[in-house]
Amino acid sequence: MDFIFTSLPTNLDELKELPEAVLNSPFKTAALTIAVLCNFEKNPDATFEMLDFLKGPESVSEYEKQFIRERLKGKGYKVYSYFAGTSPENGYTPIKPYTVSVTENPYSFPDENWATLYVKSSGADSPRGIKLRRKPSTGQWFLNDIQCLSDIRVPAADDPWA
Repeated sequence: MDFIFTSLPTNLDELKELPEAVLNSPFKTAALTIAVLCNFEKNPDATFEMLDFLKGPESVSEYEKQFIRERLKGKGYKVYSYFAGTSPENGYTPIKPYTVSVTENPYSFPDENWATLYVKSSGADSPRGIKLRRKPSTGQWFLNDIQCLSDIRVPAADDPWA
């Protein structure tokens, strides 16, 4: 499923204005997770506030914050690599509007209220996961675990072997 964003949210109010913010589909929540993480290098605090919204009744733990900091510090290109038009050769610069594809596989929905969906990085060979959990009382899907922040190929401009 493809999601198109004319701009990426930079704060919680902007995030809530997006039509996907109703969170009534795990695909929407996964796409918003990528869009939100793009803001990390500009404003980590606002990013964590938006991630808190995506996590629903839970908050981003200190462990998760440290994990995100370690994975994205100086490597913000990782998150942009999930958008259409990116490649190591163009420094993972997406074409606008920003388009992210979220996919499933036969094992994506192991239980009624759980899902692991996948996003494809142009700098990796296989799709990366985002784990989500449904809150039955509201029908909303919330972020549970960001599994898509492992390293990818560095931008060609930063690769001494390119």
